[in-house]
Amino acid sequence: MCDRGVGGVWGVVEMATGAGGAYWDEPGLPSVFKHSLLGRYIPQFGGMTGSREGRVVYLDGYAGEGRYESGEAGSAEIAMRVASQHLSRHQLRWTCFFTERERKSVDRLEKVAALYQPQGVDARVHHGDVDGVLEEVLHAAAGLPLFLFLDPCGLGLPWHRLTGAMAQRQSANRWPPTEFMLNFSMMAVRRLGGNARSTKGVERSSQRFDEVCGGEWWRDFFPQGADSPPDADEAVAAEYARRLEAATGMLVRSVPVAKAPGHKPVYHLVFGTWRQHGLWVFGDSAARARNAWWEKLEWVEEKNDPDTLFSTTSLIRPKPEVVTKAAVPVIAENLERLVRRGRPVKLVDHTLEVFGDYYGQVTEVAARAAVKHLHQQGKTPSNGVGKKVRDLVVEPTR
Repeated sequence: MCDRGVGGVWGVVEMATGAGGAYWDEPGLPSVFKHSLLGRYIPQFGGMTGSREGRVVYLDGYAGEGRYESGEAGSAEIAMRVASQHLSRHQLRWTCFFTERERKSVDRLEKVAALYQPQGVDARVHHGDVDGVLEEVLHAAAGLPLFLFLDPCGLGLPWHRLTGAMAQRQSANRWPPTEFMLNFSMMAVRRLGGNARSTKGVERSSQRFDEVCGGEWWRDFFPQGADSPPDADEAVAAEYARRLEAATGMLVRSVPVAKAPGHKPVYHLVFGTWRQHGLWVFGDSAARARNAWWEKLEWVEEKNDPDTLFSTTSLIRPKPEVVTKAAVPVIAENLERLVRRGRPVKLVDHTLEVFGDYYGQVTEVAARAAVKHLHQQGKTPSNGVGKKVRDLVVEPTR
């Protein structure tokens, strides 16, 4: 369930190994964020990339049961809903692969898929490991947009399988589009870091993490027989993202999800894309999912303590409008620096430079407001009106 610059989300711990027991009763708070982000992003991925061929391929590599006992959609059903809507509204066809190791979960997932298949959704449920179906997915996605959602309850795909799949998809013109969202477990980093540091550690456990990370480099952050820096786990996550970006040539960003304010992240949700448009929409979706997470947290607190006058969450929650108000002049300054180069600036072509530290913290509304702010100051003739926000062009003054 990862940073290099998106900021933390505070939630409760999901199960580190397996997903049985009460896990499927209802979504935990990290899942609220994760599923909100997924549900906001993949419809736009399909809309942005699928119109050319009329088809999209999707893989949920650790799909679980598809739906919680509470009736709320899990990641698999979220994808099937999007596929159904895109087919009925836009004649855009999704081919959805769902893999799951637990037989009981597969049985329940198949029942969920059976609700959508009569609607024309090509939902293919596989009992087994994601690695066993990856080649089939890549074959089905030849010439078509592909999105991979990899959310294991432990360690994920080996490095060579993930980067190899991206290399197989890479082309000079970045077509067809390929993107992924994956879970990088910080709980595993800390556990395996302790294992590597101990003189009695189990070598096979460290070797398994070597496979995920693409080498033993992570062990350097946990020297054997010595104390490691308090932020060694975050350093490993940052280096993993950096190496993934270098190995794939993709734009890689990640969202850390923690247990509570001031606590270490439980996992990082890592996103990779070759397209600036993808980077823009991911940041906007992350900001909107963050707001949904806080709303859920406040609802849970009030449900558990209905007599409280002011919930703790309501007192500590960053108000979106306050964060946006603070972000607008900063984003305007970023834009001013860009237009000083003397050339028109299309916002989506400079996503990270535009948002800076506010990437993933505020929605694209803040970027439009920043253009208007710059215009009011007489620093650009562009007024920020019309078009999609990401397609706005900021002209330098003449």
